[in-house]
Amino acid sequence: MIKNIITTERIPVKMWLETLDETALQQAKNLASLPFAFHHIAIMPDAHQGYGMPIGGVLATIGAIIPNAVGRDIGCGMCATRTNLNTISKDILKALLKRVRDRIPVGFNRHTTAQDKKWMPKGYDISHLPICSQEFNAALHQVGTLGGGNHFIEIQKGNDGFIWIMVHSGSRNIGSKVADHYNKEARRLNELWHSCVERSKDLAFLPLESDIGKQYQKEMAYCVDFAYCNRLLMIERIKHCMQKLIQDVSFEEPINIAHNYARQEVHYGRELIVHRKGATSAEIGEKGIIPGSQGTNSYIVMGSGNKESFRSCSHGAGRKLGRKEAQRVLDLDKEIKFLEEKGILHAVRGKYDLDEATSAYKSIDEVMENQKDLVEILVELKPLAVVKG
Repeated sequence: MIKNIITTERIPVKMWLETLDETALQQAKNLASLPFAFHHIAIMPDAHQGYGMPIGGVLATIGAIIPNAVGRDIGCGMCATRTNLNTISKDILKALLKRVRDRIPVGFNRHTTAQDKKWMPKGYDISHLPICSQEFNAALHQVGTLGGGNHFIEIQKGNDGFIWIMVHSGSRNIGSKVADHYNKEARRLNELWHSCVERSKDLAFLPLESDIGKQYQKEMAYCVDFAYCNRLLMIERIKHCMQKLIQDVSFEEPINIAHNYARQEVHYGRELIVHRKGATSAEIGEKGIIPGSQGTNSYIVMGSGNKESFRSCSHGAGRKLGRKEAQRVLDLDKEIKFLEEKGILHAVRGKYDLDEATSAYKSIDEVMENQKDLVEILVELKPLAVVKG
């Protein structure tokens, strides 16, 4: 439900949470003051400070696209698949995690050999995508890798009685290179045009119908598809690991959603570019995935198509503490005890893992309560084991 509406800017900011930290709130106001922003800004219940635009923000624009309103990890999102298993032992979980870590590089690591090109996006003439073609060979070593930060692999038990696999990852370095290139170009051009969008707001834009605006959209689309391929390959590798350990295990078709992208959509009778940065599409009947923090439940959901959120919902729990702050203030023993009392095979080992500890994130229960008008919960998933980047 909408908890707060800010009306001090050119268009309103509608918030699905009571309060927002001061920096994120100012970022939301900056969005609302853009001359090409349309109707209102939607802030999801997991929102927090981002770069230029709050994570958990939805921005609709007319005639302009903003690289920073998509972000550096273009196409980052979730993939989840249900198995036919009703239970899995702790010993099998431990063996599975070891096999997964052997097959899927994490953090800054990548495959030592190029992966099969069949795992790369199809339907593109890569020669017409300057940054993606430049990064193509490196991407062949990165497809099927987890990355770092808040990316994860989880084995979960659903309240539907089945074991699930869930992966959170994005477009790796190729997405970062595309984002950086076009944001720099947008900043350069905005200064050349003496744009009214101040450089300090980190919201430099590209005209939608300009050559460079069209080029960014094509390269962004490729990165969104690459992120999808990346998650699918990891799911395949996890499935193979499970099949080595468990007889007669089978898997349903995966659910896949992205939460960092911009695309053309129609809202309020207008053709718009909708930027979702840490937000997920929630069309009527559309299946989605909302993960909790490490140690808390995740959800398979169905969208309600709420027009006031631009048919969107949250992408997760959302950070409560910055990474450095979490490492500084959280109690390592307390965080480990919390996870172990729940019987979770977790990834918190030392001080530098505290940035991904449970207490670094908002309450997923509160986030889900605040967006009951945006999604319907289909399956609640309890974490059993986790691999972090």
